[in-house]
Amino acid sequence: MDFALTEQQALIRKEVAALARSFPLEYWLEKDRRAEYPEEFVRAFAAGGWLGMIVPEAYGGAGLGVTEAALMLHEVCAAGAGTSGASPLHFYLFTPLPLIRHGSEALKRRYLPRVARGEITMAFGVTEPNAGTDTSRIETRAEPRGDGFVVHGRKIWTTNAQRATHILLLARTAPRDPARPLAGLTLFFTPFDRARITVREIAKLGRAAVDSNEIVIDGLEVPAEDVVGEVGRGFYHLLDSLNPERIFTAVEAVGIGRAALALATRYARERVVFGRPIGQNQAVAHPLAQAWARLEAAELVALKAAWLYDRGEPCGAEANTAKLLGAEAGFEACDVALQTHGGFGYAKEFHVERLWREVRLYKIAPISQQMVLNYLAEHVLGLPRSY
Repeated sequence: MDFALTEQQALIRKEVAALARSFPLEYWLEKDRRAEYPEEFVRAFAAGGWLGMIVPEAYGGAGLGVTEAALMLHEVCAAGAGTSGASPLHFYLFTPLPLIRHGSEALKRRYLPRVARGEITMAFGVTEPNAGTDTSRIETRAEPRGDGFVVHGRKIWTTNAQRATHILLLARTAPRDPARPLAGLTLFFTPFDRARITVREIAKLGRAAVDSNEIVIDGLEVPAEDVVGEVGRGFYHLLDSLNPERIFTAVEAVGIGRAALALATRYARERVVFGRPIGQNQAVAHPLAQAWARLEAAELVALKAAWLYDRGEPCGAEANTAKLLGAEAGFEACDVALQTHGGFGYAKEFHVERLWREVRLYKIAPISQQMVLNYLAEHVLGLPRSY
């Protein structure tokens, strides 16, 4: 969609692409094999000032929008970094948004400059084992005590918990009211106190370089000044990060699909079987062409959603649609790329199997495709709620 980009946005895309491609595919293969955090990669982006992209200039950031952040994440993934490269950056782009929008001036001045410099590693504590997608039923509770709160509970699929310095944490501060089930939840941005938080890593299919965890919180003391926004309105403050997260995962999936497609088209041109390049066969060429078309369409919807968000306009339908189409298009492109490589596609050294494993995440996270369809059916088509 370069035809619609501003000069600054085109420059961002170009510079990020160059930086991301300075880390070759072999770098990511090794990080995946060793399950090793890409420290050098994150440091390079911190040194370039990219981690503070959405942090306002008053707090040491660049003050740019979700559109610019989406362009960055797309180029990172299109360079072949996959979720192993995107996820560490992703958490500097959507996790601070509630703090930026709703945090007190003191809270923003205390944390946002450190976020922009990459000195803080953030975990996101929302999902719970017994609640799943129904956030209203989370059981983690924050009880008032003195000049703050004490938190007890469990979270699951908490990314970065092995190395996090801080956590954006959602907890219940009032009993669940069936008439207003999402009220009574409070959002905190607070240090990750390992004396009060036990972390257990979850072995998983892909993205071995970035940890996912179950955490148990036992008596975490949170001062009142670490509350983001209003007590009891945490879920509504969190919404400011949910649509951007859907946009970011959409463009990441598209970027991963583009990286896989680039590998496959090169292979299809160079691989000769029965005296002709395999790309000359329509059974190979047409699926690759179809994958390209679907990636292009998904990216356009994602950029439309980002454009709307940055202008303060409603974008729930577009952000959810982008997530739906991006996840499908990205996975299809990786699957076609693996199939194009045949048996070699199953080999790690050809890189597409890693991209295939990693992109599969986006069909179930941060929200399932079925829940996206539920949202569109209810809020766009006006159909009765089905869940």
